[in-house]
Amino acid sequence: MASRKRAPAEAETHDPPSDEAPREARHDAGLAPLLDALCELIRQGRQQALRAVDAAQVQTCWQIGRHIVEFEQGGAERAVFGARLLPRLAERLTAEFGRGFDASNLRHMRLFYRAFPIRDALLHELSWTHYRALARIESEAARHWYMNEAVTLNWSARALDRQISTLYYDGLLLSRDKPSLEMEARKLLAPLQATPREFVRDPVLLEFLGLPGTGKLLESRPRSTTAAAKPRTKTRKKS
Repeated sequence: MASRKRAPAEAETHDPPSDEAPREARHDAGLAPLLDALCELIRQGRQQALRAVDAAQVQTCWQIGRHIVEFEQGGAERAVFGARLLPRLAERLTAEFGRGFDASNLRHMRLFYRAFPIRDALLHELSWTHYRALARIESEAARHWYMNEAVTLNWSARALDRQISTLYYDGLLLSRDKPSLEMEARKLLAPLQATPREFVRDPVLLEFLGLPGTGKLLESRPRSTTAAAKPRTKTRKKS
């Protein structure tokens, strides 16, 4: 029986070297100044939007607290609501504006107004999350010290909360070595001083704006299509 002749193997071909990659690299280098300028503009725009919403939220929460306190001080006729006032308000407000205005948050707003009854004393550099932490400090001197330090040292809300919970202010008053204590505090706060807050991922702001699910939606990434697009390799059957 005659043996079959094998077909000659095809010669491997190599593409000629291309200068596309070096050319694209040169083009990217030329775009670098423009890209840097555009990136900086976008960052500044986002921060301006964030500060504007922060300021609006702080003012709104202060006004809500003022209205609640003034209503409660309105005499015996309004006093009949008592402890039922905030739950009743929250029931209507959450149905209309979301859980950012539940009874717990309304208590924070009432406490905020009581802690800062003079609106002009509020510092626009701080967010509602900052003020919510500050409002729970009983000492007026400590409260204003933490507020000013948060602005001066650019503390995030998490950093401020840590300083309050560790009684940093009281520790400084009692310490005989304040520079060492301050240095230690800076080291501990370093991990909490994260990159500027992303507007679309801030849950407190999203609740205020009525967009509570947006952050989670943006954080979830769609399933990669790379695997689906990858062609399957066929296996040859052995003869």
